[in-house]
Order: sequence, then structure tokens, then C-alpha cells
Amino acid sequence: MELLRFITCGSVDDGKSTLIGRLLYESKLLYADHLAALEADSKRVGTRGGELDFALLVDGLAAEREQGITIDVAYRFFATEARRFIVADTPGHEQYTRNMVTGASTADAAVILLDARKGVLSQTRRHARIVSLLGIRHVALAVNKLDLLGYSREAFGRVCFEFTEFAADLGFAEITCVPMSATEGVNVVGHSELTPWYDGKTLLQWLETVVVDAEEDGPSRFLVQWVNRPDATFRGFSGRVLRGTLRQGDEVRVLPGGRKSTVDRIVTMDGDLLEAPTGSSVTVVLADDVDASRGDVLAFAADPPGVADAFQAHLVWLNENGLLPGRQYLAKIGARTVGFTATKALQLNEIGVDSVHFDTPVPFESYRTNRDLGSFVVLDRLTNATVGAGMIDCALRSANLRWQTLTVDKQARIARNGHRPCVVWLTGLSGAGKSTIADLVEKALHADGRHTFLLDGDNVRHGLNSDLGFSDADRVENIRRIAEVAALMVDAGLIVLVSFISPFRAERTLARELVGENEFCEVFVDTPLEVAERRDPKGLYARARRGELANFTGIDSPYEPPENPEVRLDTTALSPEQAAEVVVARLRALGVC
Repeated sequence: MELLRFITCGSVDDGKSTLIGRLLYESKLLYADHLAALEADSKRVGTRGGELDFALLVDGLAAEREQGITIDVAYRFFATEARRFIVADTPGHEQYTRNMVTGASTADAAVILLDARKGVLSQTRRHARIVSLLGIRHVALAVNKLDLLGYSREAFGRVCFEFTEFAADLGFAEITCVPMSATEGVNVVGHSELTPWYDGKTLLQWLETVVVDAEEDGPSRFLVQWVNRPDATFRGFSGRVLRGTLRQGDEVRVLPGGRKSTVDRIVTMDGDLLEAPTGSSVTVVLADDVDASRGDVLAFAADPPGVADAFQAHLVWLNENGLLPGRQYLAKIGARTVGFTATKALQLNEIGVDSVHFDTPVPFESYRTNRDLGSFVVLDRLTNATVGAGMIDCALRSANLRWQTLTVDKQARIARNGHRPCVVWLTGLSGAGKSTIADLVEKALHADGRHTFLLDGDNVRHGLNSDLGFSDADRVENIRRIAEVAALMVDAGLIVLVSFISPFRAERTLARELVGENEFCEVFVDTPLEVAERRDPKGLYARARRGELANFTGIDSPYEPPENPEVRLDTTALSPEQAAEVVVARLRALGVC
């Protein structure tokens, strides 16, 4: 039978869990042991004075039962004679919006509940917008708790009008309003005499008959997940048909590269196929020896998807640590993982439209056209934790940009200078002695005939970064710009000394990755906070302690020390001159000078 995935959502206490429990009960889909457990739990922790509390069938977490709310997403499977169902019961609290997004991401239809007494609330609107954003086009508005209003037809009509008027611009294909009482089972499965004025579908009837739009049949899209080469005689590309039908003999284009070939074979464990429809997992053999790898897309050559590295996208932020503009993250789109940055800040559970950039071009389609090629998840570069989700609206620019080949390159400059380039990145607390040591190192290198330049944190903030403050977001952008400038100076063949607090590991990692191997030397000027504060050459610590300076590193803003620096300078044991000698000796050992 056909499978329908649907979500229940809405504001807190509108009765979502109760509705699902009643749906299972009224459909006679509960086993005897489930009913026995429900009766016992209803007496022990129920909210209906010992009567069956159907919400307990879904709210399985102890915290949910204690608070009477849904926190996590609860999935339930059930089936009738007409259809199979997977329902995601999602939380109503605003603070758990990320959980609601998770549940909606795979749904085909949505049941939005609201309390008839309260009408359309802000969270009702929020969930409706998210449902629309995630491409769900079929919605049932379950107007619940009508028993508390005497099953008033006027109240039902008023609420339906309010919601449909609000949702007119959300792009839903249909909105079906159902008057209900989940606790009493009115119009959940069968019609009720308590609402003789209603002759529309019950909720279950709607679920059994709603026609969900199938993935639009269009030009084929095949996602390569594995290069299958068991021996020297066979080379195929294993993966899944995301859209359309892939046929033997089709001319395809391998993206993002763009090279063309023809489908020679479509291989399965049960033998070759002439064609593979949407959803098929197969191995494709091409007629030509084409280079393709995991994450590439084989697309119908006459109508391929776009390829780009910059997009307008809707972002949902899922992590307690907010999205910092300019910070380097990872994005997983299809079967490919790429570098990712965004331009706007987002906090936990916030949703926004942003300009996002990948570090390499990828095949894509808009989310509304193709969920698989139009969605991505954002990962933290250091922990690999999922921190966000995105849906592509459109490309900001095409992938027509190319590196211009220049006659005088880095190698030519290295040969002229007579030494290797390098970024010498000094990091540490304010007052640690970074600028003093960097100046001494440059003085020694300059005297030895080396080509150098010193980027100092204070000096740069007078010009290039004069528009930035000291929030976490501004600190990230401050270091991002300096990392890019330092990389350009390495390309110019220079030994560039960078003296910045640079408090976050993520940005120091970015700076290292922008240059080649053995072209980055991290120097940790390790000065304890109490020593740096005692020195306080600019009086900044004293001002920060008085509350006159906000976001001061070491006081009310964190410093993340390097874990494996090339050089660690204990300035409680070394003078600035001795520390500079250690750095120069290390550069000589690395073959820089």
C-alpha cells in the first residue's frame, strides 16, 4: 500500500499528542498490552483524572510526561486498509523549533492543530510558514477542543477564515478544515452527531485520500554515492535516481565537471535493466572512461541542473552556539561535503534568508524543484556536529569564474626572493607580548635579507578593519580578512608575521588551510591571564573589570588556546628577545629562512 508521511504541529497544548493517540485508539490499532499500559499510565501520570490520556501513547520521554508537553519528535507507524502512515508528532514550544523542522523535513502532508478557543497564535503561524518552506503543499487544519465551545459552528468558521486568510500567500495546494475534539474523538475517525452541521471529511478520511504530489517527473538526476570497481574489468557508479527515469542509451552530463557520455548499462544484483525510475538504487556503467566520484551527479544532458558555489538560501539554525558570519563551517549537500560560510548571524531556532557560499561549485536545483539537490546540512568543522539546515532558493552567481593564469607566479617570486614564504601566526591574550616579539622576529629576518611584512592587530583596525567591533561575529570577520590578506602575501613570496589575539581555533584553522603545507607556523605566546592583566600596558583589563569594555578576551569573552602549535613561548620564563630567537630558530628548522 501507498505510504504517507505526515506531521502534526501547532502551538503548545493544542492537543497534537492526544490527537495521534486518539487516532490510534479509534482506528483499533492498539494491542491489548498497549491499552493496559495506557490505562496504568493514565491513572499514574495522566492529566484527565484517571480517564484514558491518549497523549501518553506518544509522549514517551519522562520530561514530557512530567511537564505535559512534547519535547522531541515522536514517530509512530500505523496502517489502515487504505494506506500506511508514518506520523511525526512535533513539539509546539518555540524553543524546540529545530525539532519541528526535523520532523517536517521528510513529510508529505501536515496536520496543523489549533485550540478553537485561542484561534491562530504566533506559533501556529510560525509552524505554517515552516511547513510551506519545507515544500509541504497539503494541509489539514484540525480545529481542536470545540467541545469546550459547545461545538459552535460559528467559532469553527471564524477560526478557519482567520487561518486561510493568513495562509493565502504560503503556496499551499489545499487547506482542509476539520472541526474536532481529540479528547472525545469527534471527527477524528468517524463523523459525530455533535457536529451535525459538518459534512466534510474526518481527519482519518482526509489522511486516507489526500493526493500527495509525486516528485515531478522531469529530466533524470542520478547521484553518485560510490565508484564501484571490484576488478580491472568493471567500473560503474553506484547510487540512486533522485528524479526522472534513467534509461539505457541516454546521453548524460557528469556534473559539476560537465563532460558528456552515454549510459551503457544499468546494473543490479538481479541483472541489467533497460531503465531505472525515481528512487531506484542501481549501478550505472558509462560508455566512455569518464572521471566521476562520490557526490557527482549524472544528469540528462539536454536539461542538466545548474552548477554554482554561491546561493540565496533559507537557513534554520539548530545549535546553541549561533551562526557567525564569515566563520568556516562544512555543508553536506547530496553525497558531497564542502566548505561553507554565510553572511548573516542566526541564533538557535531562528530561520532566515541568507547568502551562503561553498568553497567549490556543486550541482543544484531549488528546494521546491528537488529536495535532494536543493537541501543541505551545516556541520561544525571541529566537532562534525550538525548545527544547521539549509534550503536553496537560487544561485547568486554561476560557476563561470575561473582562476586567471599569470606569468609571474609564486614559484617565480620564491626564486627571486631566495627563501620560502610562510605565515608566522602569533596568538595569545592581550598583553602577552605578541606585537613586541613579532617586531623583534621581523627585525632579525630583515637584517638577514629576508622579505617580510608584519600585520599587527591594532594597526589593521585603523584601516582595513576599521568598520569592525569586538563582538564574536566581528572578531570572526576580523580574522577572516587577515587570513585572506596573509594568504595573498604568501603568494607574493613573503614571510608574513601576523600578531592578533585571534581567540577562536576555527578561524586560526581557516588561516592555516588557506596556505600550502609547511607554509604556516602557529606561535602560541603563552602568558597566564593574571600575568597579562598585571602588565596591562594599555589599561584595557582594568576598564574591562569595571565594565567599560564589553567582549574583552579573557574577561567576558573566551580565548581558545592552540592545541598543537608549532611554537609555544612561555613568556614567564623567556624575555622578548629570547622568545624571538626561539621563533627564528624554528623557522630555520622548517626551512623557511
